[in-house]
Amino acid sequence: MKSFLIIGMGTFGHHLCRELAKQKCEIMVADAKSEMLEDVLPLVVSAKIADCANAEVLKTFDIPSFDACFVCIGGNFQYSLEITSLLKELGAKKVFSKADEDIQAKFLLRIGADEVIYPEQDAAARIAVSESSDSIFDCIPLSGGYGIYEITPQPKWLGKTIRELDFRNAYRMNILASKQGGSLNAMPGIDYVFKADEHLIVMGKMEDIWKAVEH
Repeated sequence: MKSFLIIGMGTFGHHLCRELAKQKCEIMVADAKSEMLEDVLPLVVSAKIADCANAEVLKTFDIPSFDACFVCIGGNFQYSLEITSLLKELGAKKVFSKADEDIQAKFLLRIGADEVIYPEQDAAARIAVSESSDSIFDCIPLSGGYGIYEITPQPKWLGKTIRELDFRNAYRMNILASKQGGSLNAMPGIDYVFKADEHLIVMGKMEDIWKAVEH
């Protein structure tokens, strides 16, 4: 069972805590305001009312024991920077820090964040992609311009196999699964035949996905 520390229990911190709890993870949460912790107490193994920008406070958390630490501070970027830096100094295995804009991400990465989270930007990107194309239903942005997308098979693919289309080389994306009704077929083989009433879960670069579904 993995163990996580969440610092900052605003909206994103709450959502993250609830999702990790669904995965049966051990969670410790911390916030400077007690009222921000009350509703997640049944979900966590520990809750601390604390000023986490204080190194002496963080030392009592046994930071190296967590699989990852999440800095979900909103509205005080300097506070977020200080906590991110302290976590790395205290031996955090991995630090995810929340940012609202690119300039914040650059500073967070420079002072030690392993990864920057853009909750609002990522949500906006998913909505923009899914609503701007009738062939794309959802997306999960990844680094380097890559993403995981849910798409419909194109008419010219129907009745043909992955092998016949030389799919990976022709379209520069990998098929992770096919969805038909409530059924999921993970990692279909090269003799899989494309069907009209299914969705495909694919991974690739956004530019390649658009070329495939819009042409």
